[in-house]
Amino acid sequence: MFSHIMVGANDIEKSKAFYDAILAELGHEPGVFDDKGRCFYFTPTGIFSITKPINGEPAGPGNGNTIGFAAADPAAADRWHATGLANGGSDCEDPPGVREGAGGKLYLAYLRDPSGNKLCALHRLA
Repeated sequence: MFSHIMVGANDIEKSKAFYDAILAELGHEPGVFDDKGRCFYFTPTGIFSITKPINGEPAGPGNGNTIGFAAADPAAADRWHATGLANGGSDCEDPPGVREGAGGKLYLAYLRDPSGNKLCALHRLA
């Protein structure tokens, strides 16, 4: 469904260090910069990227937005969360754990990145 996701960041180097660390916990390679200073994480199913806003205004989180990353298991989601906190992220939502909803049982862990974007690591439980 999605080709790519791009989020704004005020400090690209700090954000790259954060995303390199948390995405490594999910098995992804470090991001690469293009000639415009944007950072891209390429996967077989899509692209995640960070950039300074092109309008020159400060980056800020979208109200109600969450970017979800697939985790192979609850342990990967926990490592992702702990690594995020150790690399400039902050807690949000409830602590990592199981939640039930219309989609069944999910293991979820939430963070905010250094620019305030809300992130989630999700593992679907059987």
